Amino acid sequence: MKEYTDREIIECLRSRDGDVVKYLFQRYMPVIRHLVLGNGGTSDDAQDIFQEGLMIILEKVDEKSFTLTSKFITLLYCICSNLWKMTLNKRKAADNYIRREAVFEEEPGVEANMDNELYQRIFAEAFDSLEEACKKILKLSWSGMSPTEISEKLGVTYGYVLKKKSESQSDLLKKIRAHPDAVAILGSEKRLKSIVQ
Repeated sequence: MKEYTDREIIECLRSRDGDVVKYLFQRYMPVIRHLVLGNGGTSDDAQDIFQEGLMIILEKVDEKSFTLTSKFITLLYCICSNLWKMTLNKRKAADNYIRREAVFEEEPGVEANMDNELYQRIFAEAFDSLEEACKKILKLSWSGMSPTEISEKLGVTYGYVLKKKSESQSDLLKKIRAHPDAVAILGSEKRLKSIVQ
């Protein structure tokens, strides 16, 4: 296997040389796998995190102002470490949400039912207004499929899935926040806080 210097890696990534990607996978994937497996992840998680990390680096090296100020492995490790921490935080938040939902389902009061119905309607209307590709990717992601599995299922690139998922989540959040009922709820909560304080 040909060895690359850090400078050569950056130049090859800029020119989209496929050989350097294979080299990076063989050379550095074990390090990222160790990071993810050591922090509660799976081999599939490690592969997804590694690929996401490379996508971020590709975006960075395309910027004219980009200069590598550390070893390449340090940059890759830091990015992947941050990505994995964010993934763990999202999973923890999702678990907490599911637990909270389970508690509400066990003892639903009239008020809780009304709130849940309102929130579900706001979410459903915002979600339905997304374009079809966004809805498909989000549904598959929420069902537990990895970006790799989604790209294979839909016949699109891994990078497209990552970008579209991020854009879709951001768009959905904006639509939820802009929904007239959500605006009214936030306004009444702010008024309530100002009265209580």
